[in-house]
Amino acid sequence: MHINLHLYIETANLINTDNKTHKYKQLIIHIYIITMAKIKIETPKGDIIVRLYDDTPKHRDNMLKLVEEGFYNGTLFHRVIKDFMVQGGDPDSKNAPKGKQLGAGGPDYTIEAEFTPTHFHKRGALAAARLGDEVNPNKESSGSQFYIVLGEKYNQGQLKQMEKQMKQNQETITFNDLVTYYKKEIMEMRKNRDRAGLQEMQERLMKEAKEICKQNPVGFSAEQMEAYTTVGGTPFLDGEYTVFGEVEEGLDVVDAIQNVDTDRADRPTEDIAMTITRID
Repeated sequence: MHINLHLYIETANLINTDNKTHKYKQLIIHIYIITMAKIKIETPKGDIIVRLYDDTPKHRDNMLKLVEEGFYNGTLFHRVIKDFMVQGGDPDSKNAPKGKQLGAGGPDYTIEAEFTPTHFHKRGALAAARLGDEVNPNKESSGSQFYIVLGEKYNQGQLKQMEKQMKQNQETITFNDLVTYYKKEIMEMRKNRDRAGLQEMQERLMKEAKEICKQNPVGFSAEQMEAYTTVGGTPFLDGEYTVFGEVEEGLDVVDAIQNVDTDRADRPTEDIAMTITRID
């Protein structure tokens, strides 16, 4: 547990019984208790210590609740992809026979996305799995499944190219949202075969989309650029999946897990079961 102290001096007026006003100063002390809860993931390959972020409280609290219930004990790392990530948390993986398809299990709820610019998919990040955008446009997280990022290192040129693609995607999505908003007007123009009006509308919406994107720029921070060029990660997942913790100890264990043999469904041929406990 970490405790942050914030001190400041406030000046105020005090009126005494003699009706004279005097200046006085008081010391205000604010104490912020940052829990920084930690969990231990025990596996046949060794132990992994993970710190959960406090500014993703929905994911943190859900993980701690499930850990305290023993939900994860006996579940498997059921999906392992080298140089990408290792995934677990599917309750259907407990005692699952060889060849059984896994990855669809979980409690009967999802968790609202908690995207925070300071938390991203660097090597060792803990993130929540989820269903795809087609059926999950709000990017809500699985109630229990998680993954630990491995990824790879990128150079500056590769990251700049990703940023360019991110900006193009943002403009496309924003433009399509505007088209949906003005759908009634657009349909009316099509009905009347108003080509000039449609062309004018398209140009106006494209300009509006660019302006909206300028006010909400996308791209990598200096911290992200540093991490992805030195330790590596999976930058293409940023803003798509909630990152809610990071490995503090045992990244070598995660490496050992990523190097096991897997079948066609990316399930390890030798079961890697886990037990998770809270340790702080």
